[in-house]
Parts: sequence; C-alpha cells; structure tokens
Amino acid sequence: MKIKFALIWWLLVPVFAFAQELAPIVKYSPATYNAGNQNWMISQDAQRFLFFANNEGLLEFNGSAWTLYPSPNETIIRSVKVVGDRVYTGCYMEFGYWTRDANNHLKYHSLSSKIKDKIVDDEQFWNIFSYEQWIIFQSLNQIHIYDTKTGKFSVISPKNLILKSFQANNSIYYQVANEGLYEIENGKGKLVSNHPVAVNNKIVAIFSADDGLLLQTQHNGLFTFINGNFAPFFSDVDDQIITSSVYSCQQLSDKGFAIGTVSNGVFILSANGKLRYHITQYKGLSNNTVLSIFEDADQNLWIGLDNGINCINLQSPIRSYSDNTGSLGTVYASLLHNEKLYIGTNQGLFCKTYNSSEPFQFIKNTKGQVWSLFEYQGTIFCGHDSGTFIIEDVNAIPIFSASGTWGFVKIPGKPDLLLQGNYYGISVLQKAGNQWKFRNKISKFDYSAKHFEISNSRDVYISHEYKGVFRFHLDANFTTCSELTMLTTPKKGKNASLIKFDKNIYYANKQGIYVLDDAQKTFRKDKTLSAVFEKDEYTSGKLIADSSNKLWLFSKNYIHYFTVNKIGNELKKNTIPIPLSLTGSMLGYENVTRLSNSIYLIGTTDGYYTINLNDLRFKSNSVSITNVTINKIDEKLISCPVKSGGEFNYDENNIILNYTVPEYNKYIYTEYQYILEGLQEEWSNWSAKTTANFKNLPPGDYTFKVRAKIANSNPKNLAVYSFTICKPWYATNLALVLYLILCVLLALYIHKAYKEYYRKKEQKLIEENNLLLEIKELENEQQLMKLKNEQLSSDVDSKNRELAVSTMSLMKKNELLALIKDDLNRTGTDKDDKSIKSVINTINKSISDDDSWTIFKEAFNNADNDFLKKIKQLHPSLTPNDLRLCAYLRLNLSSKEIAPLLNISVRSVEVKRYRLRKKMDLPHEKGVVEYILSI
Repeated sequence: MKIKFALIWWLLVPVFAFAQELAPIVKYSPATYNAGNQNWMISQDAQRFLFFANNEGLLEFNGSAWTLYPSPNETIIRSVKVVGDRVYTGCYMEFGYWTRDANNHLKYHSLSSKIKDKIVDDEQFWNIFSYEQWIIFQSLNQIHIYDTKTGKFSVISPKNLILKSFQANNSIYYQVANEGLYEIENGKGKLVSNHPVAVNNKIVAIFSADDGLLLQTQHNGLFTFINGNFAPFFSDVDDQIITSSVYSCQQLSDKGFAIGTVSNGVFILSANGKLRYHITQYKGLSNNTVLSIFEDADQNLWIGLDNGINCINLQSPIRSYSDNTGSLGTVYASLLHNEKLYIGTNQGLFCKTYNSSEPFQFIKNTKGQVWSLFEYQGTIFCGHDSGTFIIEDVNAIPIFSASGTWGFVKIPGKPDLLLQGNYYGISVLQKAGNQWKFRNKISKFDYSAKHFEISNSRDVYISHEYKGVFRFHLDANFTTCSELTMLTTPKKGKNASLIKFDKNIYYANKQGIYVLDDAQKTFRKDKTLSAVFEKDEYTSGKLIADSSNKLWLFSKNYIHYFTVNKIGNELKKNTIPIPLSLTGSMLGYENVTRLSNSIYLIGTTDGYYTINLNDLRFKSNSVSITNVTINKIDEKLISCPVKSGGEFNYDENNIILNYTVPEYNKYIYTEYQYILEGLQEEWSNWSAKTTANFKNLPPGDYTFKVRAKIANSNPKNLAVYSFTICKPWYATNLALVLYLILCVLLALYIHKAYKEYYRKKEQKLIEENNLLLEIKELENEQQLMKLKNEQLSSDVDSKNRELAVSTMSLMKKNELLALIKDDLNRTGTDKDDKSIKSVINTINKSISDDDSWTIFKEAFNNADNDFLKKIKQLHPSLTPNDLRLCAYLRLNLSSKEIAPLLNISVRSVEVKRYRLRKKMDLPHEKGVVEYILSI
C-alpha cells in the first residue's frame, strides 16, 4: 500500500513543484568557493562565520569571502565542530583543532599525534561532539574522548563497526552494527536497546522528544523511543522516504525537521511531521544529494551537497516562485481577484487558486504578450498585444482587437467609461448594461500611449519613451483631442513612466521625478522623490501605484515605496534592500501587486516573489575586520595582525583591509562605509564593497573605521584598526637629532671657516694693499726709468743725429774733396805739375784716411750699444769693410749715400750689400737692412 501511494505521490510531485513558492535559496558552487565538490559537515562560531568539512580541507565563509585551509595530511576532512575559540576537525587517521593567529588565519594543532599507537589503520573520523569539558571524535572503528582540561584521552572500541554517533537529551549515543543503540556513561559504552528497530535500521539522527527520543532511520522514517519502546512517528513524507535514502537530518529551532536524502533533495517538516517544503534540484537546489544539514544562528538552513553548498533562508519574509520549465515566462502583470491569482506573462495569462499548491492554469485565447491586468467595478481587463480581453474566471472574452493594448485609466466623474492606451492612440470603453464594449478611438492622436493619465480638467498627459510628454485636451464627448502639445519639460527618457497617485500625476525619468501643477499645466521636480536617484543609480522610471495607496519605485540596489503621511502632506519613504541583480525584474516593466494587507507580489523574468512587509525586519550584525595585508610596490602581499594595531615600514605603505558582516540572506543588501583618519576627512559613500585599498600612504598615524547598515537600519558598531606608517630611517627622530647635531657642527664649522676666510681675506687685502703700494712704487720707478730711458733714448737719438750729422759732414767733405780733385785733374795743363800733384795727393789722403772711420766707429758704438761687436759675434766672417757697411746700413743710409763714404761707386755698394747678405745667410724674403735694424 505504501509503495502504491509513493508512486502516486511521485506522479504528483511535478505539479506541486510547479506551483510551490519557496524560501530564497543562495547557491554557492565549487567554482565560487574554490574548493572540493563535497561538503560533509557544517559548524558556526561565535562571530557567525561558517566552517565546512570539505574534500579539499577546512572551508571558512565569513559572509563575504571564502578561505580554504588544506587538511594537515592532504586528505578529505570529514567532520568539523566549533567549540569556543577552537575549530575541531577530523579526517583520515588524523584529528585536532584549529586556532586563530594574530593575522586572523587558522593554524592547525594535532591531537591524534599524541596517541598514534591508539589510531587504527585506515581510520577516518566522521563525527565530532562537545560534551561539557570533553570532545568526542567518532570513527567507524572507535570513539576517542579528549579531556580539554587534563589533555588525556580515553577510547571506546566496540567489536563491530560504529555506524554513527548522536547527541541528544544531554547524552552521547552511538549505534553499533548488528548490536543496537549504545550510550556513553562514565567513559564507557552502555547498551540502551537491541530492539529490532535499533538493530535492523541504520539510524541517521536522534533528537530529544518530550518523553524520550525521536530517531530518524535511513529508509523507514521516524520512530519515537519512549521508556524502551519504539513506535512509528508518522509524517507527510514517510512514503517518499521509503523510496529515498536519508543521509542527514537536523532538528530546527522551531522543533521542525530538515531531512536530507541521497537522491531526492531535502524535506522540511513542521514539529508535528507536516510537510512544509520539499526542495529538489528541479525546484532550485544545486544537487539532489544532501551530505550535511546545519541551521545557523539566524535560522538559515545550510545544505552541504555532493556538488556545492546551498543556504535556504527559512525565516525570510520573501518567498520566490521560479519557473524552471520556461512555461510561465516573464511576469509583466498580476492580480488577485476572488481568491484567484492571475499572472500575465510574455506567454499569455495564467491563474490558480491563491495559497494553494495547484498548478497555474493557462487561460485559453491569451497566447502572447500580456501587458497589464486591471480591475474595475468587479471586472478584470487584460491589456494584450492582441487587444483587450475581459477575464471571467478562467475565460478570456475579447472586446477590442484593432490594436495592442497597454493599460487602462479611469475617467473622473464617468464611472461607465474607461480610457485604454493602445499601440496607435487612446480609445474609449463603455459599459452598457453589465457589458463593457469598445466605443470609439480618440481622433487626432495616433501615437503609442503606454503610460497616460487624465486630469480633472480633462487634460490627458502621455509619456512617449522616444518623443517625450504629450498633452492634449479631451472634448466633452471624449471623441476628439485638441491643443496637442509636446512639453519641453520634462525631457524624454529611457524606461520613463507616468502615473496618478494620491490625486497627483507624477512623471519619472533619469533626471528625477516630477509632479504636475494642474493649474499651471507644467511639471515641477519633486525633491523628496527625486532623492531616490541621487542616492542610488537609476535603472528604471517605472512608477507603480497599488491598491493600498503605495507608490513603488525601483533603483539599482533598492526597492522603494512611498506612503501618504497621515498628518502632513509629505510622502514617507520606505526602503527594501533588494538589488536589481537579485530581483530579476524586467527593466521598464516592473510590477507590484498587493495580495493581502502585508504581502506583495513582484514579477521577475522567470516567475515572481512575494514580500511580507510586516515580517520585513532588518538588523545590522556586527561588522568586523577580517584581514589586513600590506605590500611594497610590485611585491607579494604580507598578512598582518588584525586585533592589535600595526606598524609598517615606510615603503610598505600599500594596505588592503577586508571587512564583513556575516549576513547570509539572499535578499539582504549590506552596505559599508569607511573613513581613514589621518588621510580622509569625510566618510566614504555607502557601498557593497568589502575591501578598502590605500596606496602610497605617507608616513604617519592612521585609524581605519568601518561601519555597516542594512536598508534604513542604524549601524550597530564600528570596527576600528589603527596603524602607523613609519618614517624612513633618514626621517626618524634619531635621524633628526643627528641632523640637528650635524647642523650645529656644520654651523660651527661654517662660522670658523668664514672667520678664517675673512681673516685670510683681510690678510690678503693687506697683502694686496702692500703689493699695490709696491706696485705703485714700481710703477713710479718704472715711470722714472721710463723717463730716464726716454732721456737716454733722446740722448741716443741726439747722438745718432750728431753721428748722422758728422757722417753727413764727412760725406760732404769727401764729396767736396772729390770735386776739387776732379777739377784739379781737369784744369791741370801739365799733369806733371808738382804743386797740383801735391794737392791731389793730399786730397786722396784725406779721403782715404782711416782716422775718420775710427772716429766714426767710436761715436757709433757709443750711440748704438756696441752694435758692431754684436753683429761680429753673430757673423764672425764679416770683414771690417763689411762691418763698416753694416754701420752705414744701421743708420738707414741709401747706397747712393754710402758710396762716397766708402769712396766707391753706387754699383759697388750694391755688390757689397749682396755679398753681405750671402755672408749673413739671410732668407730671400728678409731684407738685409730689416735684419740689421732688428739686432
């Protein structure tokens, strides 16, 4: 009977799966955490950091970053348990604990190395418990009990294999194959029961019950164990578990159960065994094999899978429905009417009974794009790319097909009329009796009217994405438009929209949100609403007004909704920290629908999710600094102590600080803000980044502060890290003292040097003055000598003149005697006349007498400093006649003037000059007179 029921259940599973709304699931793949696929056990410390026993080692997750610590012997870590500030792990033939060092990294300390002789060959440690002062390590062969106070070990070694150990009712239990269930008492095993249920079934988990124990078996469901008796504990999934293999199980804080299977995902039950969720890979789980289950301090359910890690936010006020088949598509509109939930998508219109597990039903004739759903006077209107439909239960009745329909707007004071925006203008629907029918198209306006509203004065405003905002006036019969105007303000914008909220018409684009001044027929910017885009990045200007009088708006990191203040006229802003990357909404087509007083549905590209605003609570967990690293330029990072401040060398002035808030909710967006005192004067902008990087910091003292917030919550604490960038050795205080001493010594040296310099300069000036005086005296002496020389020169010149005069006189005398001689020779009749001969002889003797030369020579030597001696020394071969010729040439006499003095012809003088030149061996280009004058 159970098998038949199970088969029927399995046939129904896809139907229920298709319609079930689940708690958010955060998926972490092996590529994300960069470790092995399988995760065997999970634990959490006081900081809310999580630890996973992974195939590659101990895996740590602090909410922002994953860190893998390889196992001590490079084997698979099978178990992990946090006790106080220690993280105990067990693997192949090894167990011990990890502690944090000053750098916030984990360091391993082996315990099994102390009892190597008691470790069985091939022993692996699959479970760890903490009981008072003892830590229990369980393998398939033995149970090792470690006393943390004494450091001593005790061992329980049953004959058969230990299938698994458990902790419940403040006791430690373990199951031995083919023997039954045991309890540890006084460090030894005591048989609790050898009932067939305990012997023939593998027990996966044991929990405390009111009067005894509750046991989860691998294949036969739950049993109670009270006063030594076993009894089945019936649940909604007993028949499914028969065909599944339960591998892990965890009792939740609400007394419910999470049951993980080998091939059928995870079952979540209430305390009385009712099925809350059955989550498989088909419904969003990363893998169907659940190796470990753990509920953290925030009641999130962590699933260690055969391929990855998942976190199910069971307490989240958000429930999501994902269409993994693609049958539903992107949700563009939704509506709850008469307990039926209608979903309009790009595939058509679907509906189901609200709060039921039945599948969505496709409404015939609606295949295609649904743009809007609108309820008015109990009638549902569907805006479709094929026109307009009236929806009655699960039937779609077309009433307009001339153009695609965007949406619908009420006409003030005309309850029997509706305006609908179409692809090619605006048309009017009219209610006749109980039936709505197409009445007419507004003439003279043929543009697309995706977003439009009508004012009380019958002015219609249309937002056209590619043109801007139109305005026209409707006539009283709603047939023709007039005064068609394209507004200059506000400008057109991508994903812009226009909507009426609280009797005002609003327009939103990238520049901000504008409100219509109906009297002036102009839009003015609303500072309160526009602040949304000033503080967060613009993604869409789609404005949504719901039935509870809330105005919704989406930005990059938040969902905002505004409510009307009950006292004042201002709008009150509320923020939901769900970023666009998680919502998956279609930009420009975001949609929100109120399902109940506090539950709202938001469409996504693959389904929808619901938010319970009453349960939406945001708390700021403590922010902490997890890692500090420094480095020199282009060198490796160096990890530094986190708890105490740091002191770094001047060239280690590049610092990276990592911080985190251990928040694991999928739809919670944590923001951080930091300041580095000593460098910055203002806090940074709020950001989701969990790292602050500072480069080339100058020497000095710094204090880094970081705080975190979620939505509008106030930061809970500040994480502070102080550090110092040391000055270079040449800028330290000691160096400055040395510089001061050197400066003083240098000043003294300079003073002494200057003193010596000026002393020497003074001495030099004295010497220079003395020298100047001596020079002056010398100049005076030179002047006197010059005067004397000039006098001597004048005397020489005078003597030369006298010599020249005497020489000329001599020449004249000789010439006169020669003339007389010639006259006597011509006039003498008788050549033998003795008297004439006597006179001629006397004349010849006077002309050739050497006395005149001797006189001339002495006079010449006196006048010209023994010139004749000098030239004789230079040219010893010169004869007296040559010397005589040189003397005459020295006087610069011409050949004509020399001839009489030598009593020879001019031609003979020239011959003598030539011969003199040869004797002196003068070069051709140098004259003999020039040479003689230069001596």
